[in-house]
Amino acid sequence: MMRFDRQGGGTITTPNDRQTESKDGNVYLFPKMLDHYQIQLTRLLESEQYGEAKRLLRFLMQCQGEDERHYEEWASLLSWLDMAFPEAGVTAGRSEYITEADQQEEEDEALLREHALNPFGQDEAYIKQVLYIMEHHPMIDQQILALERAAYIKDPEVDDAIKQWLTAGKDIHPIVQFKALQCLRKRDVTGTIVLERMGETVELEVEATPLSMEQFPPSVTRILERVEDVTEADDPTLPHFARELWKESLQFLYGTTAYAWMLREEDDTIDCFAAALHLTLMLAVYGTANDDDIRETYLITESLRFRYEQACRLLRQVAVFRQSGEDDPQP
Repeated sequence: MMRFDRQGGGTITTPNDRQTESKDGNVYLFPKMLDHYQIQLTRLLESEQYGEAKRLLRFLMQCQGEDERHYEEWASLLSWLDMAFPEAGVTAGRSEYITEADQQEEEDEALLREHALNPFGQDEAYIKQVLYIMEHHPMIDQQILALERAAYIKDPEVDDAIKQWLTAGKDIHPIVQFKALQCLRKRDVTGTIVLERMGETVELEVEATPLSMEQFPPSVTRILERVEDVTEADDPTLPHFARELWKESLQFLYGTTAYAWMLREEDDTIDCFAAALHLTLMLAVYGTANDDDIRETYLITESLRFRYEQACRLLRQVAVFRQSGEDDPQP
């Protein structure tokens, strides 16, 4: 694949459609990557995560070889965000979107987000509107936003409303279920809750629900770390994709039999899921993957082949569900 080098006027060859960084350090996006980032940008704006949206825009504007209109659109949007939400800024001149925000910046953005989601007037009409959107809105993003608003509502009856909705046996998207559990934890709800997830009946402790990737058990984060270490050498943008894919996969699988399998902290289990995540990542980003090379990289022997293929099937089903919006995949 040939991409035009905007700085030097020459061309950059990307062998096997995988390499996205030239020898001089410039980053080039493949079409699937660009589509992913555009979708992510839309989601960040819809959920009012303006600081993250700015960071992503700065990263995209540093990439090379895109259509000029994309750079104009990104620059215009970034300029508007800087004027409309100056407090939700990012450090000027930051070279990589995939680096983590400074702790103070994250705290500032969290405070701004809380102010946006927590209006002064929380009358009965407002509460009913938030709960109605949570239960009935056809768009998942709007349900999630309603749950984020519900986390700040002071009325204690909201706790029971969320729990009754979750346990009523309704067809609720797995990610929305997970966000509802996070909402309950933020509201300091404790105790167990029984609900249907991914074709299973699961019993979960609300107070144990992770609120961030860092709060998942070590064995779960080790899987991601292995994939990040391996993929970073091939493509500097892949660790970000891996993190996003793994985060969404965990939101689907949390509390299920497959999730319990990950918690065993066995090296073989971590190897199998890391290899499966790597394979699923390659298929999602490039549409192709070398299964033999991946198994060799993660030491997947014949004795582990069946467990590896089980993990692959789980993550592919989650990826298909995420992209297509079809019925829930079954493990």
